Amino acid sequence: MNERIGVPARWRSLCAASNPIDPRRLDALWADLEVVEASSILGLWRGFALPTGHPVERMLARSRWYGKRFVALDDAQPLICRAEDGSLYSDTSAGKGEASLWNVEFRGEITATMVYDGMAVLDHFKRVSDNTLMGVMNGKPRTVLSNGGHFYFRLERE
Repeated sequence: MNERIGVPARWRSLCAASNPIDPRRLDALWADLEVVEASSILGLWRGFALPTGHPVERMLARSRWYGKRFVALDDAQPLICRAEDGSLYSDTSAGKGEASLWNVEFRGEITATMVYDGMAVLDHFKRVSDNTLMGVMNGKPRTVLSNGGHFYFRLERE
């Protein structure tokens, strides 16, 4: 569990927000979180957008995004979605393939990062708790990050 002062309360407050969150608040929290090793996050994770008004939020809602599945370091599924019948599937069309997990430097720290196969997009992760991660989607502005800003999300271990 992260023992840095105020992190749990700040995290709960941001996750409970219904109005758009200023990305600077998310960046400040990110800076206080612990890095995580790629090999320690294998499994199925339920995903939730942290609302900033980013266009990816709407795209994920339309696709019925459920979360992410990390089967192995070389087998990651970034867009696990819920089908009409309730089953889960990996949306390789929207994600332009699948992904892999690496330990990559982001903002001066090496942390678990999902590298998409078909897009210049990286999802960086830091630990909030043993079963909760904060994610920051990063990439070239011409990708899904068309507004040039980061997309922020949280993952809860299934």
